[in-house]
Amino acid sequence: MQTLDILEQPLTDLTWIDLTVAVGLVLMAIGVSGWHRTGLARSFAVGAIRTVLQLTLVGYVLVYVFSIDRWYLVVGALLVMLVAATRAAVDRQDSKPAGLFYITGAALLVGSGLTLIYVSVAVVHVDPWYNPRYLIPLFGMILGNAMNAAALAADRLAGEIETRHAEIEAYLALGATSVHAAREPVQRALRASLIPTVNSLMVVGIVSLPGMMTGQILAGSDPLMAIRYQIVVMFMLASAVALAAVIVVLGYRRTFFTAAEQLRPKDS
Repeated sequence: MQTLDILEQPLTDLTWIDLTVAVGLVLMAIGVSGWHRTGLARSFAVGAIRTVLQLTLVGYVLVYVFSIDRWYLVVGALLVMLVAATRAAVDRQDSKPAGLFYITGAALLVGSGLTLIYVSVAVVHVDPWYNPRYLIPLFGMILGNAMNAAALAADRLAGEIETRHAEIEAYLALGATSVHAAREPVQRALRASLIPTVNSLMVVGIVSLPGMMTGQILAGSDPLMAIRYQIVVMFMLASAVALAAVIVVLGYRRTFFTAAEQLRPKDS
């Protein structure tokens, strides 16, 4: 009986005063960063300000989108998210060849798009198909993880090819194709981008309680239902991350070689 009463308790409202108090948590991170002179104190401060502004703005936008309930607004919101994620992933790279933006965008579109369609149609059965209460949060989770995987994969591939430049040229000189010569860098880049997701699958529910499940429980949902949704979320993230990473790696790999199967100079 007591357990039932706990589950039926309403969600505690958070006021702006409560959020102001929560700033103390970021101040701790800023203090630690400044103490050890990591150079990230200012980034923490700017990131905290951007978090408040961006999430507040998004909140008002979502209220508008939910109230209007038009498919073209939902699709437009998803496209804006896709472009922003693509730009963020590319901006993290030290080297930014001209085609990387389009490669990353295609990877995120295919990986996140196919995963969203599969989950919304075959698993969650979203009705209508453009229901923003499902599509926008789901796509946000999928896209955020796919973006991180794509950025990690591209960065690691560029580093591996630079490190193994002489080895790759030796393979090519012996008659190997660019696919064979770059096989080891591709494998290492994919592994680096997929390991965080594999680790999450291994420890979810034991070490970490993911945000979606925690949010649903705090909102009063049945914990078992929240767990089912979280299982779906973990599986869909694994799919999106794997698809995005492999498309980025295979597409980006081609930019390091000429049409004649030669490794491009490092400064090109």
